[in-house]
Amino acid sequence: MDNNQNNNDEIKNQDAAENGNNEKEDAYEKICYICRRSESRTGKMISMPNNIYICPDCMQRTFDSINNSGFSYEDIMKNMPPLGGFGGISFMDMNENNIPNKQKIKKKEKNKEKGAENIIDLKKIPAPHEIKKHLDAYVVGQDHAKKVMSVAVYNHYKRVAAGRSDDIEIEKSNILMIGPTGCGKTYLVKTLAKYLDVPLAIADATSLTEAGYIGDDIESVVSKLLAAADNDVEKAEHGIIFIDEIDKIAKKKETRSRDVSGESVQQGMLKLLEGSDIEVPVGATSKNAMVPLVTVNTGNILFICGGAFPDLDEIIKERLNKKSSIGFAADLKDKYDNDPNLLQQVTVEDLRNFGMIPEFLGRLPVVFALESLTEDMLIRIMKEPKNAILKQYQKLLDLDEVKLEFSDDALAVIAKAALEKKTGARAIRSILEEFMTDIMYEVPKDHNIGTVTITADYISKKGAPLIQMRGAEVPLIEVR
Repeated sequence: MDNNQNNNDEIKNQDAAENGNNEKEDAYEKICYICRRSESRTGKMISMPNNIYICPDCMQRTFDSINNSGFSYEDIMKNMPPLGGFGGISFMDMNENNIPNKQKIKKKEKNKEKGAENIIDLKKIPAPHEIKKHLDAYVVGQDHAKKVMSVAVYNHYKRVAAGRSDDIEIEKSNILMIGPTGCGKTYLVKTLAKYLDVPLAIADATSLTEAGYIGDDIESVVSKLLAAADNDVEKAEHGIIFIDEIDKIAKKKETRSRDVSGESVQQGMLKLLEGSDIEVPVGATSKNAMVPLVTVNTGNILFICGGAFPDLDEIIKERLNKKSSIGFAADLKDKYDNDPNLLQQVTVEDLRNFGMIPEFLGRLPVVFALESLTEDMLIRIMKEPKNAILKQYQKLLDLDEVKLEFSDDALAVIAKAALEKKTGARAIRSILEEFMTDIMYEVPKDHNIGTVTITADYISKKGAPLIQMRGAEVPLIEVR
């Protein structure tokens, strides 16, 4: 009796496991082995042995080829290799079960009507002041940039939620961010996407080239978004794509050769920015790879482009200095030389002179510039955000039961050194790493250390940090 019960339990467990595997497989679409298209595009697949699927189009082409070859079916079947495989290749190595998950396409939910859009709940979209409040907790300064971005994102997702049921169709509000390196462009987008809980793809425009040339295709940015959405097409169609270094695809001036990585890329991106159906590979960035292809509509994808635009300030100064004239009311030629926020006065005409084509700029209606970082802003960046760099180091030493403190003079010296490097907030980490390495090495040696205070003399290499050994303060011998 016990043996029968155990056998029944084993059979039930096997059935449950098989049902679980079947449910997992049912969550993904079947892929044609020949053309690599999904079942949603080709129609019902024809099942073959070893979980191989063929679409009706490829099956029909196969029959047509056989009919036009002049061979009879009997001759073909005689010369056909055994079902196990041929040429050292087994069908078991090529079947549907062996396709990696990153190349599988998720099915659409069955309870949704065919052709119905995934409508976002308007009540769940955070208001612009709530978006800006969240950004304030992570990004110091840049109030104007955060305000403009919050409104643009809010309007974009209101447009998605509204759909196309009304007579009035709201245009997309793609964004172009201009700012010096290290001012927080990428960090703003990452924080925004995490707060909205939408898939985010970050691409680099420097690797993009015109189709047919060595480099990434323009559609590869959509492939990255699809991968970030776990191959869920509907989820990807409501995501955000951030294209960094957008200034690197500016039109080359006075070139006689084909501009395959400049103006041609801008022209190829027009259809992406405006919204169209793009056929992209799944799990790869090239259409030449033997991977499934899926159609993604970019109409509801928010595109955010960012770039440092070097020498754009010279173009702006040239435009502003045209107002100069001879006489007492004339402006000085060097009036704008020391203006740190000259990029705030950028216009579309300045961007055209830089090398961006008008059609491209017309599809990026929201244009704003970020402020250059000052010494006070760098000090605030070090200590105010939720994941500030000083808090990270304090957390590391707190795990060793040691309290880490920074004097105000030390922070001022660090900020001044970071400004001299001219790499924005990124310079803070490199400076701190240089001085914190010795401390992180020495502190674990002595378990009696209670507090470490970083002083300005230590940062200036004129002294050592202060250490409190559960008692009086004792200066640490500087490690050279």
